[in-house]
Amino acid sequence: MSAVEPTTFSDSERQKTNTVGVVTGAGSGVGRAVVIALARQGWRLALMGRSEQSLAETAELAGFEIENYLCRSVDIGDAENVQSFAETVELTLGPVELLVNSAGTNTPRRALLELSLEDYHAVLNTNLNGAYYCAQAFLPAMRRRKKGTIVNVVSDAALQGTRLAGAAYTMSKYGQRGLSSTINAEEGGNGIRACAVLPGEIDTPLLKLRPSMPSPESRDTMLQPEDVADCVMLAVNLPPRVVVQELLVRPRR
Repeated sequence: MSAVEPTTFSDSERQKTNTVGVVTGAGSGVGRAVVIALARQGWRLALMGRSEQSLAETAELAGFEIENYLCRSVDIGDAENVQSFAETVELTLGPVELLVNSAGTNTPRRALLELSLEDYHAVLNTNLNGAYYCAQAFLPAMRRRKKGTIVNVVSDAALQGTRLAGAAYTMSKYGQRGLSSTINAEEGGNGIRACAVLPGEIDTPLLKLRPSMPSPESRDTMLQPEDVADCVMLAVNLPPRVVVQELLVRPRR
């Protein structure tokens, strides 16, 4: 594991919520920033991502005590793997009250003219199917307890197709937005709410999958992962009677 500097919180900063959440895509970018923000409030967290090493680095950055987190490399595009992990989380940490779907991917060859069927399915499987599988895995415990929050980190690509985002990514994000609104329509009576956060360009490792890497000057004008994490925390921390159904956030330019 590479050397990382753990986040330190004072007693007043680290609240003792003793509540359990799950964050996908927790190994980098927005997912990592969300984990650190939740850790500051004392959440016990299950971290899901592609790399065990990256997840361990996130846990170290968040300053977790060993009994307060669980890291697992899970293929969120595999419904059985997700369901198995959901059962492990409840047995290890307790009933889940929060799910943050922040995992996402794209492909460099993303235009319709060059998008392969394999890449199309890979993007949809992570961005859309993965979010759906995770929601379905953790919703039952939320229903039983009559409380829960699901935050889907979507994209402003869910509002309009662009050449920059590409077909598969745009389609997946439209679907995530639809998933969020459906959760609110069907599960509000069960005390469950969903928020779709729709960020514009973010300076995260996902930029490496663009056909060409943006310049450092361009990246300086983008949203930072912590900006989007703050939006997630707004949706999480508002009283249970309140739901932020959608939150569009873009760089000021």
